[in-house]
Amino acid sequence: MNNYDAIIIGAGACGLMCAAQAGLLGKKTLVLERNDKPGAKILISGGGRCNYTNLHTSTDNFVSENPKFLNAVFAQWTVEDTISFFENFGQIKGQEKTLGQLFPISNKAKDIVSTFTQLMYDTGQDIWLNTLVKEVRQSDTEYILTIERDGRLETLVAAKIVFASGGLPVAKLGASDFALRTARALGMEIVPTAPALVPLTITGKEADWYASLSGNSVYARVYNDKISFEENILFTHWGLSGPAVLQISSYWKAGEVFTMDLLPRFKLGELITEERSAGGKRTVGQLLQGYFTKKMVEALTRFLPVDVKIASLSKADANLVVDTIHKFKVKPAGDKGYDKAEVMRGGLSTAELHPKTLEAKKYPGLYFGGEAVDITGWLGGYNFQWAWAAGYAIAQDI
Repeated sequence: MNNYDAIIIGAGACGLMCAAQAGLLGKKTLVLERNDKPGAKILISGGGRCNYTNLHTSTDNFVSENPKFLNAVFAQWTVEDTISFFENFGQIKGQEKTLGQLFPISNKAKDIVSTFTQLMYDTGQDIWLNTLVKEVRQSDTEYILTIERDGRLETLVAAKIVFASGGLPVAKLGASDFALRTARALGMEIVPTAPALVPLTITGKEADWYASLSGNSVYARVYNDKISFEENILFTHWGLSGPAVLQISSYWKAGEVFTMDLLPRFKLGELITEERSAGGKRTVGQLLQGYFTKKMVEALTRFLPVDVKIASLSKADANLVVDTIHKFKVKPAGDKGYDKAEVMRGGLSTAELHPKTLEAKKYPGLYFGGEAVDITGWLGGYNFQWAWAAGYAIAQDI
């Protein structure tokens, strides 16, 4: 297979960008994809709309043992580069939704994938679908791949291999730990992995209370001693989801407690004082109904004296109301696992890679990008920006 400058394992965001950019540089690559179509995870992202970057991307938006590792990659490929790339090669205009999240104006994720497949076709890149890479091992100056294709085992040889095969989330889309298993077999350091951007579960005596609010969404500030996010939370029959909860999940570990401010845009203590000044004839529940759904107020009856008039509210009860709403403590039992997670936390240690090229320090010609690396972005297009940048950086070195 010496006619290929590199073999790329995985036709996800990083792999497709790597192949496209290599093609623009006059290189010839072969992309191996286990699914029957490229970009499977891209196609379902954002509900099929694909939030393909974030205008506010910086290293602060990533979870890693060394987030500053990203500086060398992001210096080569910026958010502006992503926007220009899709405009120039896919005629895709972006539209900002909220918090810097950029979507195709068509709201079609398939337009993102089509940009790559067309560019790969135009530059003569090859892609083999329904092809499973079983093993990658090192020879003297090359790498030997064992693949399964059309029910048969084959052997490929290449001087350069790109691992862009993703991580563990969403097994039904072909997710696996193949990149991590290979790296571990080669003696490379792996940062412990866990589901990230994932719904959290509640069990025990609190479970029924959360289940009773299933389907209710509340704008909240969710925080712990590491980070704070202000977006919607969603109560479910098994616990909590919604953007703010998915965000905090990347900074949460089993056994830990985090806090929710259920009314972040107001100061409930001041509202109670104002109500007292006006006579305090309304009850606590009536006051809260101005800010929450009736179902939410009914549920809060479990914790608060909602039927007590504000004028009759003791100082202790007033503090209880304020603390419950602004400092609602949550201790999840666990998470919904990799099948419900957006991404994976942890992965191949950045210490194993050259920061500019993403080539393995110990293994020349071996590259790792995307989700397999210990780089995990926030919800909102950050992980795609990392994948595009990684694919570009690797292509430059190929």
